[in-house]
Amino acid sequence: MDSAPTITTHCVSREIARRRTFAIVSHPDAGKTTLTEKFLLYGGALHLAGSVTARKNLRATTSDWMELEKQRGISISSTVLQFDYRGFRINLLDTPGHKDFSEDTYRVLTAVDAAVMVIDAGKGIESQTRKLFEVCRRRGVPIFTFMNKMDRPTLDPLTLLDDLENVLGIAAYPMNWPLGTGFGFKGVWDRHTQMAHLYERTSGGAHRAPVLTTGLSDPVVRDRLDDDAIYRTTCEEIEMLEGAGAAFDPAQVLGGQATPVYFGSAINNFGVQLLLDGFLEYSAAPGPRSSQGGPIDPTHRPFSGFVFKIQANMDPRHRDRIAFVRVVSGKFERDMTVTHTRTGKAVRLSNAAKLFGREREIIGEAWPGDVVGIVGNAHFAIGDTLTEDPAIVYHEIPRFAPECFAYLENPVAADFKRFGKGLDQLLQEGVVQSYELADSGRRAPLLGAVGPLQFEIVKYRLESEYGVASSVKEAPWTVARWLDGVGARERLLVPTGSCLAADAQGNPMLFCGDDWQLRYFQDRNPDVQVSDQPFTDPSTQLSVR
Repeated sequence: MDSAPTITTHCVSREIARRRTFAIVSHPDAGKTTLTEKFLLYGGALHLAGSVTARKNLRATTSDWMELEKQRGISISSTVLQFDYRGFRINLLDTPGHKDFSEDTYRVLTAVDAAVMVIDAGKGIESQTRKLFEVCRRRGVPIFTFMNKMDRPTLDPLTLLDDLENVLGIAAYPMNWPLGTGFGFKGVWDRHTQMAHLYERTSGGAHRAPVLTTGLSDPVVRDRLDDDAIYRTTCEEIEMLEGAGAAFDPAQVLGGQATPVYFGSAINNFGVQLLLDGFLEYSAAPGPRSSQGGPIDPTHRPFSGFVFKIQANMDPRHRDRIAFVRVVSGKFERDMTVTHTRTGKAVRLSNAAKLFGREREIIGEAWPGDVVGIVGNAHFAIGDTLTEDPAIVYHEIPRFAPECFAYLENPVAADFKRFGKGLDQLLQEGVVQSYELADSGRRAPLLGAVGPLQFEIVKYRLESEYGVASSVKEAPWTVARWLDGVGARERLLVPTGSCLAADAQGNPMLFCGDDWQLRYFQDRNPDVQVSDQPFTDPSTQLSVR
């Protein structure tokens, strides 16, 4: 593929250079969705930011479009928001924070070039933060850190930096420094411009926060902090940072060795614009992606991209489905014909849309880094490659072993067809996975998921979107592994409480009630390989019929 023609026109290079595609990730309740809205506010995509805490009385957060998200006040489904700011075309992906929906978040991280990690400054590094950080590290995704909720009681700022370095193992470089904390948080000191940014609160944080910039020695800074001791301590901390001698190196950020750290309060709009401007300055434009035949540069002439998410019924008025495609190379044009590599068929991409939450707008073109919504094609699946060059195949989407199982039953026989149609659609979206047990006569579908809340989502969406009732019956397994070299099923020694199964692709699996049962199976079947990822060799497929 090295000999493939490349696009060298100034127009194309400029379009790629101005793209920024990133996700916002965090532990639940750290302020991720609030920060998403404030980026939209400062980017000019919203004129009024909706408060998460006031959503039931005022308006829902733009990125939380699903009714259940509005009811619970949590993000359940990843959302794409595209807007222009300072000459950049920004593709922002808001992700679920709850661990039960981490599979959706992991898929989104395959489609981005960077991530903003939001940390609650009152709690520091939390469990989901640690997991998401490791996923970003493994994928080589640069991370920018926002220490949020500085307007509430917080851990010491120096302690927060130490946690980043000691717990996550990444160098932390503070780009600004808080002027006060808790109720005394008045602004931040920008280390690059050597200016203090003093903010004023606005009603509900619905508008941009008025800001006054001045030198640290200006008496107005001391007056705002309203405490000589706090002022002196802040000055000493800033002096200590400047004397530490560690210079900021953007190359280390892009290489994943360091993270720029910004302090602020998303709910009050303190420090949001400094974070957004800093991210755009130090993050990178879309780069090469690995494919089956080698790396593909974004300037590679043939269009190519991959499906990282499928969502149905985003608009209740239209019972359709959207495949979210990350453009990797070339120029996307509406009505173009591409190869769907999994089936080998030629497909015309006639119904393409730019996305903004649940809203959509027909587009004529897109460039590497953009996320395009392809509406209506029922044959696309998560992980599929769409390309003008059939030699390009991407393998970007990871798979995860389920940690909980349940049978989904249809209590109304007359709803059989609608029940099946709705469940098939949710399976295509990857909300849950389906499995089949060996020698099982039970007709109810067996579903697996990373967390039990996913079963609740399936039940809710079947009723709200397809008008069918369902019931969830918990299954006893908590450990699942893929198998290789199983040979004849009858020769395997399977412990009591465990069972053999197959995933939707026919790959053999083992379900266990606990880790002890898994270890027993491994001891008794030493020739069988066990993995938390599926083996790709089709010869390992196991028939369970």
